Amino acid sequence: MQLGLIGLGKMGGNMAERIRRAGHEVIGYDNAPGKRDVDSLEALVAALEAPRVVWVMVPSGDPTRQTVRALGELLSEGDVIVDGGNSKFTDDKVHADELAPKGIGYVDAGVSGGVWGLENGYALMVGGSVEDVAKVQPVFDALKPPVSTEEQTAGEAGAGFVHAGPVGAGHFSKMVHNGIEYAMMQAYGEGYELLAAVDLVEDVPGVIASWTQGTVIRSWLLDLLVLALKEDPGLDRITGYAEDSGEGRWTVEQAIENAVPMPAISASLFARFASRQTDSPTMKAVAALRNQFGGHAVHAVEAVKPEAEKPA
Repeated sequence: MQLGLIGLGKMGGNMAERIRRAGHEVIGYDNAPGKRDVDSLEALVAALEAPRVVWVMVPSGDPTRQTVRALGELLSEGDVIVDGGNSKFTDDKVHADELAPKGIGYVDAGVSGGVWGLENGYALMVGGSVEDVAKVQPVFDALKPPVSTEEQTAGEAGAGFVHAGPVGAGHFSKMVHNGIEYAMMQAYGEGYELLAAVDLVEDVPGVIASWTQGTVIRSWLLDLLVLALKEDPGLDRITGYAEDSGEGRWTVEQAIENAVPMPAISASLFARFASRQTDSPTMKAVAALRNQFGGHAVHAVEAVKPEAEKPA
């Protein structure tokens, strides 16, 4: 089949290549002239045969909203837009409602796989109507991991793809996936720090690597930590500043709204906030309180001496 793909960055470019390897035609558009096959959204739509499927793979928020709305003015009844970025699930219903009067379908696809997806395949969590998802299914089949021999023998479709429900269900599922990812990464990080903090363990990278086989905590994330430690055994080349891309916050917001306890995921999100503070105001208050009620010592900020008083 034909697919229009907007956004040919690290993930989008690899996805286009994997889809092409499966025998499909991909016509790509990107703001960067060196990557794209056509020079405009108008040219992209004109190059596709109806009914068209256009996959949007640009940063979430306004870039995605603007792209979907622009496509809504260019596409026709029977066409389908797929949002494969990390959009908030509440945006999906807005887009679907805006496109519905024009007869344009909308599918939200949560995609996991990162830069490794080209070779390993991508996990896909999809929301939309049965009819719209069916129009995109050949592309989903090209992107997802291959079915194992055991699954083929059992007649199963294989993991890596799910039609999670109506519009919004795909991005909601990916949001929860990323919230779990936050907590797993935090646990691995804390375990690494404790191992590195004691003199007893002489080969911290080796211990981490030993966990990748035969243990209940083995995972792809653990494999990636092993790779990171192989490249930089003491993690000396990077700082401990960790960003969050939004999904962890949205997961905690939904936990509050639905009264679902999420202590691990919440703590992992707040730990990322703490990583951005070189001198935490919270811990300043804690230290001050310990000094006030118990006379516990505090570490005073060293006064900055005038230039004339500084040692040569």
